Amino acid sequence: MRARADESSWKLWVLMEANRWVVAGVLLVGVFAALVVIGVLDPSPLQQSVAASDPNETLFQAFVTAIITGVTLVVTLNQLVLSQELGPVGDQRGRMEGAMEFREDVESVLDSPVSPPEPAAFLQALIDETCSRANDLADAVDDNRDEELRDDIRSYVDALEENANEVSDELDDAQFGSYDLLSAVLDFNYSWKIFVARRLHNEHDDALTDETREAFDDLEEVLKFFGPAREHFKTLYFQWELVNLSRAMLYSAVPALVVVASMIVYYDAKAVPGATLGISNDVLLTSFATSIAIVPFMLLLSYILRIATVAKRTLSIGPFVLRDVERSDELDFE
Repeated sequence: MRARADESSWKLWVLMEANRWVVAGVLLVGVFAALVVIGVLDPSPLQQSVAASDPNETLFQAFVTAIITGVTLVVTLNQLVLSQELGPVGDQRGRMEGAMEFREDVESVLDSPVSPPEPAAFLQALIDETCSRANDLADAVDDNRDEELRDDIRSYVDALEENANEVSDELDDAQFGSYDLLSAVLDFNYSWKIFVARRLHNEHDDALTDETREAFDDLEEVLKFFGPAREHFKTLYFQWELVNLSRAMLYSAVPALVVVASMIVYYDAKAVPGATLGISNDVLLTSFATSIAIVPFMLLLSYILRIATVAKRTLSIGPFVLRDVERSDELDFE
């Protein structure tokens, strides 16, 4: 996916792949360093400012309101997630029937008595079947007299097989709940593969045999199942991440409130005289307390960055490509 995108791979890694706690930690270190630098460069010493107008008290009083509001937001998020799980028995039965119907349809495509129960294995089975049907398509045109058709389909199948094998390998150790599973399936650009298959089918229709047309239909059929499956597991992953975000913010809100309340009630610039490494201790303490106070916000920021980025990159389902991307590994159509 990063290879096809027109954005920096480092940017996508930070937004999507990196551990969310690490991202939040790096942002907090950046805030702490920036506050320390500003405190050192400030011509007016902090002790004088505290003595004159006590800006620290004003700042940390605002943090109390912000943290409590953030916790309220967390409760609202949890209610939003849980509201989709709660409902009368009729709704739950409808969800169950829909899930079972989809699995039975997939099982008919896979020609399997039962489809895998684990999300990674389920998606892997669809990808492997896609690869198998793509090879059947290539075999179906081996004896075709149209050399251009044979070359186009072989190029298409080779690119599909390479991508499918890479994604299948990534899914081997992927567990639901971690970003690894979603990251792997995002690498499988099924929308573009559906488009290319339909384009090849229509452009070379006069040269196709009944066997080749059937092979095209079989390939498109399994690709169409991959889209809903990916969207379903993406939705479940978003709910999982929102729950993790809620817990992380609740855990961090308590120490943040303790630090903020301590700075309001007990802090006195005169109580921390001296300097460390040439930096006034009151600047270091205030910067550190401010960084702790914004931990819940930084966690919210780091989690929402990933969720929003994934949502933006998967807005469309089916053969619609919403972004300009590099396609050097695929057939090029103007």
